[in-house]
Amino acid sequence: MSFYIGREASKLWKRICAETTTEINLLAENWKYLLAGLVFQYIHGLAARGVHYLHRPAPTLQDVGFFLLPELGQDKAYISETLFAMIFLSFVLWTFHPFILKSRKIYTVLIWCRVLAFLVASQILRIITFYSTQLPGPNYHCREGSKLATLPRPDSVLEVLLINFPRGVVYGCGDLIFSSHMIFTLVYVLTYQKYGTRRSMKQLGWLLAVIQSLLIVASRKHYTVDVVVAWYTVNLVVFFIDKKLPELPDRSIAAATLLPLSIKEKDSRTKEENHKLLNGNSGDPADWRQRTQVNGKIMEDGNTLHADSAMNGA
Repeated sequence: MSFYIGREASKLWKRICAETTTEINLLAENWKYLLAGLVFQYIHGLAARGVHYLHRPAPTLQDVGFFLLPELGQDKAYISETLFAMIFLSFVLWTFHPFILKSRKIYTVLIWCRVLAFLVASQILRIITFYSTQLPGPNYHCREGSKLATLPRPDSVLEVLLINFPRGVVYGCGDLIFSSHMIFTLVYVLTYQKYGTRRSMKQLGWLLAVIQSLLIVASRKHYTVDVVVAWYTVNLVVFFIDKKLPELPDRSIAAATLLPLSIKEKDSRTKEENHKLLNGNSGDPADWRQRTQVNGKIMEDGNTLHADSAMNGA
């Protein structure tokens, strides 16, 4: 029993080491894209903080979702955030599953490059939208009478740049159309829909996205229009951006331990295969046999040579 556990532990450790080496090489090639995506998350937070200075509290607008869904109340507003945290953590763990599980289909670095590309494109549209028109926030801390509904004029640029994290993010107002929570949720669900392997988990992901939408409106964090716009905008963004990005390398059993070739490696391999073809060998390893040229003809082995000699009377 102890021998079996030790053997499996050794296999797991080798798998983790091999996967780590592969991902480090990919990170060395793609770190600029990841860094740019992460920097833009700060820019998005800075933009949301900036629009809070422009927010002016007013009576809540008429909303069909507010009529249909009962208000959860300020003491139950955490339910929406809890579900979002579960979705976020589940997706993050899934992107790192190749380090542990055998059923590998994705590369962690490459999948996060795609995810950040989807997020950045959606967030750019979101920033343009909520700066175009500031709606009175329906959230409890954004309503008339709340001290957090408006922000006093900043004393310095540093106060703006620090965005009062994390309090400034949690208690923001004015960044409504469209929902940031739904951007993240839909990007995660759509990514798993394409690269995930379990059908039941895909169905669960879409169900959780619908529940998240209802909870956001019931918590009065957004108007219904913020959620509706997010649903079709994010889906369209992912659809068009995904077509422009290169497809992820295949991680089938045959290619599971191979790192995707870089451009230099591809050129080198192409030259090597062309050289083999010029010397009479095909690119197929099964065809790498000794070949002899006789009377202007290339003979593959000695048996063929003897047969030709016999036919000529030799």
